[in-house]
Amino acid sequence: MGRRRAPELYRAPFPLYALQVDPSTGLLIAAGGGGAAKTGIKNGVHFLQLEQINGRLSASLLHSHDTETRATMNLALAGNILAAGQDAHCQLLRFQTHQQKGKTKAEKAGCKEQGPRQRKGAAPVEKKSGAETHQERIELSVENLQAVQTDFSPDPFQKVVCFNHDNTLLATGGTDGYVRVWKVPSLEKVLEFRAHEGEIEDLALGPDGKLVTVGWDRKASVWQKDQLVTQLHWQENGPTFSNTPYRYQACRFGQVPDQPTGLRLFTVQIPHKRLRQPPPCYLTAWDGSTFLPLRTKSCGHEVISCLSVSESGTFLGLGTVTGSVAIYIAFSLQRLYYVKEAHGIVVTDVAFLPERGRGPELLGFHETALFSVAVDSRCQLHLLPSRRSVPVWLLLLFCVGLIVMTIVLLQGVFPGFL
Repeated sequence: MGRRRAPELYRAPFPLYALQVDPSTGLLIAAGGGGAAKTGIKNGVHFLQLEQINGRLSASLLHSHDTETRATMNLALAGNILAAGQDAHCQLLRFQTHQQKGKTKAEKAGCKEQGPRQRKGAAPVEKKSGAETHQERIELSVENLQAVQTDFSPDPFQKVVCFNHDNTLLATGGTDGYVRVWKVPSLEKVLEFRAHEGEIEDLALGPDGKLVTVGWDRKASVWQKDQLVTQLHWQENGPTFSNTPYRYQACRFGQVPDQPTGLRLFTVQIPHKRLRQPPPCYLTAWDGSTFLPLRTKSCGHEVISCLSVSESGTFLGLGTVTGSVAIYIAFSLQRLYYVKEAHGIVVTDVAFLPERGRGPELLGFHETALFSVAVDSRCQLHLLPSRRSVPVWLLLLFCVGLIVMTIVLLQGVFPGFL
């Protein structure tokens, strides 16, 4: 049996580093680039329109926004505003969408300067029903808002950005170890403090205003504004390796399914140094109020590069430096889905299809969908079949068994029935 493969959804003309999905429009936003080097590789943010066509999820390029000499390395989304990490700066972008009814072939023939040229001899487009009806197209425009420098190390670089729960503030972290908090959309700085000795690897803002940061100093800290609340200790209820130092690679808050006020924190721990025989990486779930560890499990020997939590907090998505992609149950940390070396090179970001807005319509009969991007310029789709559905073959087997049992019972009651 061959290796499982994930379908390629889109291929960009540049390496991809960051990914977001807009729930209201169903737009998939992928960003990256070749940087300032004069290699001919462009830098940009691509807005992709997701559609269900013939029962399959597909993506088409709707708009390409040129970011000139700066590659976008990280993204955060708040409504129709994007915060893009570009070198040492954070650039705010605002995108606007409106729908335009699609034109018929006759209308296109009478107005050739609008829209793509009709291929000669092409068959007329037939109207289809249900999810295959595409009579309206989305048009999109993007404008640059404010930009600000967010990192001031000798080799400055913004590594992470995220919005707070009501999208009025955003927090940034980078190579100088400082957290900086900014008003949206003015980007007026409201807070600045040293969170780590060395680089900040990731940060997450909770709905109660608490901020979690993880860094190269192997610490994970919880802050209330600039005051340290506590530090995380993942090995208190987990494995202990005296000779293997670990560091926190990623952190994300997530809801507790069916508990509106429940909150969990999820972190990934990886070996601090690369070893010839790498030890396992670990996933830890934390109580979002007490920040005590609830559960820790190994997630394999491939080094984890990125983490995402689904909107309802049901699933976790992981990418690895060797290109593999996995989906886990958030409650039990059990792995449900895995594609080894899906990209063949480091996975730079993963994002779930939202469970509101256009998400259910695009998801179809699947339980969840995870998108992944990598330096190989590809965006791939990872679908998790619904675990609640019963396979057809099992239903047929049950029906056959029921018929056989009925015949046996009838023969017992009425000898010579057959």
